[in-house]
Amino acid sequence: MLEKPPAFPGTCILRICYIRIRKEIKMISFDLNTHIYRPLPQVFTFVATPENDFQWQYGTFTSTQISEGEIGLGTLFRTVSHFMGHRIESVYEVTEFEPNKRYGFKSLSGPMDSNTLYTFEVKEGCTTVNISTRVNPGDFFEKGGVAVEKKVKKQYRENLALLKGILEAGRIESI
Repeated sequence: MLEKPPAFPGTCILRICYIRIRKEIKMISFDLNTHIYRPLPQVFTFVATPENDFQWQYGTFTSTQISEGEIGLGTLFRTVSHFMGHRIESVYEVTEFEPNKRYGFKSLSGPMDSNTLYTFEVKEGCTTVNISTRVNPGDFFEKGGVAVEKKVKKQYRENLALLKGILEAGRIESI
């Protein structure tokens, strides 16, 4: 029940109440793969090194391991990137790590919740990289809807194409 605003002589009070109807934001889920004609250990090491992300992930300015030690389960890394006109800073935790087989991580902070898993296998003389991603854009891109989903999927496809091109051409920057 709304309270009646106090009346003061000579003033007019307008009270507007907004009720926000929250739409359920759709989880963006997809699986992609590519074949890279390079040895599996080279592909795995390159992908599982956060400092390489800027070389093959569009919009990534920097990605740095922030926990000490070798990369493995529980390793933390921070990324700074740009997506759909927004600067995004996120921290991720490595949730799966099996050398030359699996590398997965989830977001701990940032505007979107995400889980990503890369799996690697040798098939027909090349390394197959499979990626499975689940992203919940939350309120950050709530006005974008379908456009956000299309942009996320497109960016991941382009990232895999860039990864393939860099590794097959041997154009890897030293860190």
